[in-house]
Amino acid sequence: MKRYVFLCFTLMLFTVCHAQGKKFSPEKFDAEMTDFITKEALLTDEEAIKFFPLLREMHKKQRCLYKKMRDGGKEKPATEEGCAAAIRERDKLDIELKQLEQSYHKKMMQVLPASKVYDAIRAESQFHRRMMKGWQKGRRH
Repeated sequence: MKRYVFLCFTLMLFTVCHAQGKKFSPEKFDAEMTDFITKEALLTDEEAIKFFPLLREMHKKQRCLYKKMRDGGKEKPATEEGCAAAIRERDKLDIELKQLEQSYHKKMMQVLPASKVYDAIRAESQFHRRMMKGWQKGRRH
């Protein structure tokens, strides 16, 4: 659920930045995130080489699930049965997201110590919060 909220905010902020004439660069964003996580989690070059392909692969699969959530929630179903089915589908996708994260966290812990994976997960969350705060400040001016 947190990831879905983050995705919504990221998309909203991307739209705001784009409307202000600033171009969002996914490559720059990824490079900044990689640098931030590497520094905050104290990853060596060898650890980073093992960790970031897994993180990027997880993000790619998460984006597919987020797209399904967005596509499924565009219009409210006309019937109670339709609404109930939409809720069940949303719950199913939320569970899939968590299971996906869990499976990738296990893979990450096979290539890095759990303490480094923990630090990297926290660093990624901090990075996203900082980026959102930065975008919000830019929006006010």
